[in-house]
Amino acid sequence: MAVTDRSHKELHQQAADEAARRYEDSAPERERVEGRLAAGVRFPDSPDALAVRADRILDRGGLSPSAVVADIHREAMDLPDANERIINLSNELQAWSFLPRGVRAGATVARITLRRHGRELPHGTGFLVSPRLMMTNHHVLPDASFARQCFAEFNAQVTADNLPDTVVRMELDPGTFFAADRRLDFALVAVAPTLDGPAPGEIFGWNRLSVQTGKLVLGEKVNIIGHPLGRLKEIALRDNAVLVRLDDFVHYTTDTEPGNSGSPVFNDQWEVVALHHSGVPKKDDQGRVLRKDGRPWQQGDGDDAIEWVANEGVRISSILKHLAGLNLDPGQRALLAEMGPDTGLDQAAATATVFPTPAPGAQPERTAAVPGVTTPSVPAVPVTVPMTGSETAARKPKVGLRARGTAFGGRQHLVFLHGRDQQEHEPDDLRRTWTAGLNRGLTLAGLPPLDPEDAWFPFYGTRLHDLVSGRESTAEPIGLDRVSAAAAAEVFAAESPTGSYEQLLYEAAARAGMPQNGPATTEGFGAGLVGALHRPLSWLAARSDLDEWTIATFLRDVDLYLGDSAVRQSVLDSVMETMPTSGELVLVTHSLGTVVGMDLLARLPDGLDPVLLVTAGSPLGLDGVNERLLSRGPHQPPRVRDWVNVWCPTDAVAIGCPLEDERWGKLTQLAVSNGRDRAHKIDEYLGHPGPAREIRSVLPLPA
Repeated sequence: MAVTDRSHKELHQQAADEAARRYEDSAPERERVEGRLAAGVRFPDSPDALAVRADRILDRGGLSPSAVVADIHREAMDLPDANERIINLSNELQAWSFLPRGVRAGATVARITLRRHGRELPHGTGFLVSPRLMMTNHHVLPDASFARQCFAEFNAQVTADNLPDTVVRMELDPGTFFAADRRLDFALVAVAPTLDGPAPGEIFGWNRLSVQTGKLVLGEKVNIIGHPLGRLKEIALRDNAVLVRLDDFVHYTTDTEPGNSGSPVFNDQWEVVALHHSGVPKKDDQGRVLRKDGRPWQQGDGDDAIEWVANEGVRISSILKHLAGLNLDPGQRALLAEMGPDTGLDQAAATATVFPTPAPGAQPERTAAVPGVTTPSVPAVPVTVPMTGSETAARKPKVGLRARGTAFGGRQHLVFLHGRDQQEHEPDDLRRTWTAGLNRGLTLAGLPPLDPEDAWFPFYGTRLHDLVSGRESTAEPIGLDRVSAAAAAEVFAAESPTGSYEQLLYEAAARAGMPQNGPATTEGFGAGLVGALHRPLSWLAARSDLDEWTIATFLRDVDLYLGDSAVRQSVLDSVMETMPTSGELVLVTHSLGTVVGMDLLARLPDGLDPVLLVTAGSPLGLDGVNERLLSRGPHQPPRVRDWVNVWCPTDAVAIGCPLEDERWGKLTQLAVSNGRDRAHKIDEYLGHPGPAREIRSVLPLPA
């Protein structure tokens, strides 16, 4: 049954009443916390909670490691004191990236507006949690029928010049997905893209939710972005403290108003920790809600007249656990999986795989684990493979994607060239990820977004993986549960086609500042381990955003590509299978793809004119790389009119950047600050306005 205006108000009031009851029931705990805060205890939480929180702050780039070392070494501290100090430092000192990351988080927040009797009424707040899904409160969107009467308004805000921004309207699409729960007061709804446009998350970005612990402790600050009372977007920043943490809810003090229903509650690393759903009204001894002037509140006074004493949010981990237990069809489960691996919902999606009905006479299918090196936190990904008559499994081949013929008038071609370790991904998903990152950067630059289908996406991931796997000397693939990264690096060095693997590793570490003589000062990373290659690996990992395994395997693949002519030829042939043959070329490359792209430029047909080359997260600055290109040594890329090299200082793959050797010729160098744990991600690189603006400048604007 559709929700009426009256029943909607009742739901809103019910949420406030239940929040007030929980607030009253938790009074002893809140008084204990407030007492400890008054006594000078900054974060009155358990030692275990403080330890987990401190680890997550450091892991998420919430504080400079050098600031931590300088501070906690000023006086003798035990571990609990050090953990508390780290959390307090993260409240006092913010990296420069705090503000732009907040802007990026704010772009995901939209005003939800209701159509009623020919009028459009601001109704609440929502925020994107995947490319296609938006989260808000159940009392904002009680059911699918009510959601159909609403739409989302992005950019309902003022610009840096204090002028109204250009609002983008998108319709809610509950027919594709809608889930809600009254007790947890959340709703999750699909958002339809604009006509023939990309998904909303590919334009405005989305918040990566996490079911993991360590995102918040008692006494810590939170930040809220929303549309109070339907106004343009506002932020409640810094002067907020978490008072009580319940099983499914959290209470905090912050300056919010009723229109903030459905707003994201962020920690200082801009992770969503809760869904704001209700204020807690002050009540008298008779249980009556009180106005700000102390008199009993009555219907018609308006929510803004109420004396609010606290606010309540629903813990994100509780919402994710609820979603994981829903009985959904495979398509809906796949939409949940798009929220990302940290939600825990992708595992549920994997169990809901639907196998197509085989054609008459076709062989049945089975699931097999993909061989190869995996990472500590990500298990080997199962894929569906056909069974041959001899019971030998083989992966379904994946091919590159051509742009549609009408893209950019058919004469200009945008080509994305990916890096290593992409064999488990679908080319279409990868192209969407690249485009989503670029559209985020274009939006920040005030430029129109692109459609994923307007980009070419050559794909060589499977072919490279098969060539690399075929070279492994052991009967079984190297696994993380078997050997360390340093031990695997020793194997990679022994199997190097030209003996250059060790040279690459040591050159990268030297360029990252590793002393060439005397003991390594790795600040405790990897102390006590043995192995000649452990020192450079641990040095690079300690001074970058990448772990030792990623660094070791990346350099292995670069070394094999450059050192084995058969591998190089096969990769280039695979790329050329999906390339335009004439017109103007805008080539955007990433990681190993920057090395492949430099070689590719020497093989382009005469009718294809490269007007722009973009290299992102590139190892070209290493002599062990550039001296082994088809065009030896640092050099101006053949026939390229303009070249932009974008790099992040915490990206170990981009060691050697900026490209300072004058033999590279004239190029634009862009240093960017990527998010923690995302320093080498291509969507992070393209999500900055600088590189996005450079790419868009050579492509025609839509008519």
